[in-house]
Amino acid sequence: MEEQSPAAKSEIRNPKSEIDISVAVRPGMVVWADEIPVELTPIQTVARDEAAVSRLCLGTHTGTHVDPPKHFIEGGAGAHELPLDAMIGPCVVRRFDERFEITAVHLESASIPEGTTRLLLSTPAAALWDSPRFHTNYTGLSFDGAEWCVRRGIRLVGIDYLSIERVDSPTVWRTHTTLLAASVVILEGLDLRAVPEGDYTLVCLPLKLQDGDGAPARAVLLPL
Repeated sequence: MEEQSPAAKSEIRNPKSEIDISVAVRPGMVVWADEIPVELTPIQTVARDEAAVSRLCLGTHTGTHVDPPKHFIEGGAGAHELPLDAMIGPCVVRRFDERFEITAVHLESASIPEGTTRLLLSTPAAALWDSPRFHTNYTGLSFDGAEWCVRRGIRLVGIDYLSIERVDSPTVWRTHTTLLAASVVILEGLDLRAVPEGDYTLVCLPLKLQDGDGAPARAVLLPL
């Protein structure tokens, strides 16, 4: 057998090493309470037209997606202006058992290393993906938790349901505005159920929607 070159060997990867933490976009999937449902309508078929083409209709905050400043800040940067380097690089995944809000106290006790710039929050809300109905009893990040992230220099924070904060929080929307005003990318709608706590490389590429207030994304973790 011919010996492979070092370069060729370096290109051989174990497919199981890549963890897709995105939610599949499909008709009937759970969406935010006032988000439009996903529609995937065939326009052409192979049998009839020699090529399949479909029309896709979905909201900008469907499934796994990013929130740019424009989502809550008038005149803020749109989805196409988000810095790619904030969404690609080392990240830390931490699991929390809190059923309502993850606070600064919880984050402080989670052994998150100094210098962490990308943080993914795994919560009990992950089980809600099994339901097609939008639930409001998910776990969010509190206002003081958002402040903690800003103080620590976090550039991206992600969570495993459709919003980074609870709609019934007494400080509703202050988590969003605190993070976005500090140019922290918010990554929502992750599926972290199969992801152990630890250190990874995050690759998150949202659609380049011109002036978008949000953008669906594909997010993948690579073990270090």
